[in-house]
Amino acid sequence: MRTGARTFFVVLALLGIAGCSGNRDQLLADLQNPRPEVRALAVKKLAEESRSDDLPLFTRAAKDMASIVRGEAAAALGKSQDPRVVDLLGELLEDSDVDVQGKAAMALAQVKNDKAKAYLTLQYGRRGRQTRQVIVQALKQANVPGAMAEVVAAESKAIWNRNLLTLGEGSLPERVGAAEELGKSGRNEAFNRLMPLVRDSQVVLAAAAVRGLGELGDKRATAAILPLLDESFSELRESAITALVRLQEPQATPRLQAVAVEKSAVSPLAIDALLELPRQPPTDAALCAVALDAVVPDAIRAARAMRERGGCPIEPIAERLSRPTSAAGGLQAIVGLGPSAKELLPKVLPFVTQADGALRTLAVDAIAAIGDPSATPVIQKAFAQELAAVQALRQDWIPQALPEKYGAGFDPNAPPADEADAQLRKKKERHVSLMSRVKALHMAKTRDLGRPVVQPRVPSELFDDLEPARLESLAGLLRALGSLKTPEAMEVLKGFAGDSSVTLRTAALVGLARLGPEGVSVASAGMFETDRALLKELARALAEQGEAGQSALVQLLPQISGEKLVLLDALARTSLPASAVPVLRDVVAEGGPESVLAATMLSRLKAKEAVPTLVKALEDPNSLGRRELLTALGETNDGSASEVVARDLYHDLPEIRAAAAAALARMGSRTADASEALDALKGDYYRRVREAAETALSKTATAAEGSR
Repeated sequence: MRTGARTFFVVLALLGIAGCSGNRDQLLADLQNPRPEVRALAVKKLAEESRSDDLPLFTRAAKDMASIVRGEAAAALGKSQDPRVVDLLGELLEDSDVDVQGKAAMALAQVKNDKAKAYLTLQYGRRGRQTRQVIVQALKQANVPGAMAEVVAAESKAIWNRNLLTLGEGSLPERVGAAEELGKSGRNEAFNRLMPLVRDSQVVLAAAAVRGLGELGDKRATAAILPLLDESFSELRESAITALVRLQEPQATPRLQAVAVEKSAVSPLAIDALLELPRQPPTDAALCAVALDAVVPDAIRAARAMRERGGCPIEPIAERLSRPTSAAGGLQAIVGLGPSAKELLPKVLPFVTQADGALRTLAVDAIAAIGDPSATPVIQKAFAQELAAVQALRQDWIPQALPEKYGAGFDPNAPPADEADAQLRKKKERHVSLMSRVKALHMAKTRDLGRPVVQPRVPSELFDDLEPARLESLAGLLRALGSLKTPEAMEVLKGFAGDSSVTLRTAALVGLARLGPEGVSVASAGMFETDRALLKELARALAEQGEAGQSALVQLLPQISGEKLVLLDALARTSLPASAVPVLRDVVAEGGPESVLAATMLSRLKAKEAVPTLVKALEDPNSLGRRELLTALGETNDGSASEVVARDLYHDLPEIRAAAAAALARMGSRTADASEALDALKGDYYRRVREAAETALSKTATAAEGSR
């Protein structure tokens, strides 16, 4: 027996495959074996014989149900270099299995004719990242010069022609998508195609054209977009606002201000737009005006943004406070401006005794935002009066504390003592026992993970129900006690932290968070509540308390499983502490929606120690937040990850390609293959990808010149 045959049998023995032999008849028989690995091995061995009469066998194997067999069949067809197999390999290039697609691409490269090259070029724009990368390698193997640049240019041309055709002949939904896609191209011709559609009778198409013009980045469109802010169709107005933000056009400021204060459904979007426009005196003035005239939540948001920018002029606010009819506008502005409006405190204090409950609550919130201890006597007096009024309304039906356990015969889970049916009684006993064991196991698992066991809240009193709105005044005063750090605040707020009303409980926990490290420690326990609104407000309050509150949230992250996003969102609004890096790294490693926000936060921290975790997440094709992972790796400026990042230059999604190019630009180091890919992406269909690639190449050239 030949040495090769003996080796073959040894390999088969190691694989645990019986029944195969070096005999050709046996290999032919193995093609019918029910085990796919046996069929695949038979195809591979037959391909090594390079017999032209085996081509029908490989053709049949290319239709096999098992992907492993189809992959070997593709490789075998490629070895034949027979032009007749090109169409079949073209079909395999569209296979549902990525590995089969890759083998089909490399097989087409072996045929080396124009038809095979056409298949590879066509399928580049239709396949995912892994196959696109293999297609480029296959074209290089076929000695195609500028392989990636050629397929990128072909893809760009195909997308452009398809969108032009769809815009002219497609259905309405198809034309909407094509209009936006034309804008994303950034081509000058797209401007001429989209401008006539801005006034189209179909509102959805006109809105899509406006969004496309925004993506185009051509400021000539501003004059046509601005009047749309006065339209009655909300979709058209939303599109106009989005486009103006993308165009970064400051002359839109007056129009956006008018929309922001009209108190409509698109007003919040207009405020977002003002916040995203380049900062200039007119933009700041517009935000200060919005703080006075918008609805309360939007006004406070605008005022808080201006607090970070240095505040707003005091005179207009003081003028509003001088008249009861306009005082609400001034008070809501002060709530957002906080300490920067401290000199207006004497004008705010009289409103604490106003009969109007809404005005009174705003005044208390304004005093709490200013945080001046001189207002303590006023707040204490108002709290005592409001507490007395609420207590009178919350009649206690049963003065003594309610029992926390069921009395004999009242437990609904206990089997009745006089159960006539013995089998039913036993069944109920088994059910109760099973549920008890499940609960005990769950609690034990929770303790093993280092998470506190949260017991269900047992009502200890019965009160007449009050509407939450009636309790808002008392809730505002509780928050104010914490903000002013009054002497009795800790004791009072602890008492309300267990109140049956979510409104008062939330306010008490927020107030505790404002009392410094001790209060933060007590309030942190509230993060194990079940009410999501409470958790969001408390998390933000803790995050606003500086290092103590932010560190508390970081420590809580590993202990909380269901509401990590709430904590991460609160932390994302602050300057993150360095202690957050290990915890955020663990969140990224766990995956899920939370990993996306965690990756964004790691990018802000520029955490080099997180690079291995980010790279591992990026190597997982199913990981969420791929763009955020790339951005985070770019911010670390760690060139060791450049090879992994460069793979996404081949990604089928343009936003991922752009993120990969931008990350490489920040890293400053890359391989020759990455440089070639970036150069090819200068011909990409999408403007953002082209710009990111050009930036990356120019930064590398600048760095190279500087090192000489």
